[in-house]
Amino acid sequence: MPHRSQKKTRALATQTAELALAVPQVVAHRVTRLALAGARPSRRDQAEFQRMVQEKQVAFSQAWMVMGLQSWLAGHEWALSVTRSLWAPLLGAGLPGQDLSQAHARLQADTLDVLHKGLAPVHRTAMANARRLARTPLR
Repeated sequence: MPHRSQKKTRALATQTAELALAVPQVVAHRVTRLALAGARPSRRDQAEFQRMVQEKQVAFSQAWMVMGLQSWLAGHEWALSVTRSLWAPLLGAGLPGQDLSQAHARLQADTLDVLHKGLAPVHRTAMANARRLARTPLR
């Protein structure tokens, strides 16, 4: 695996591990807060509960947008690669399909890019919540 791909894999693994630690903390804080709020949550609790819904909508919308854009860019690059490959014999650059290992490495790198960029907004939001809620008293 090329060095650049290893870096991307490590970055994605780090993001995932951080999320695996931060998300349960945030969920535990918010579930406890919901239970303590009871039938009549305070204004502070109501604001937190509204924020909880809105931030998820924003983070997942951003994730879908960047994943879609990154997928489109990867598809565009792939189409250019295929076109170059088909023209290769005419340009004296060899036979089409000779660089299959390069195409495989490119596909893997593009997939890691899509995942990494798609996870970034969710990761950013979850980590910010974990830090903020760790400093916030439940009552």
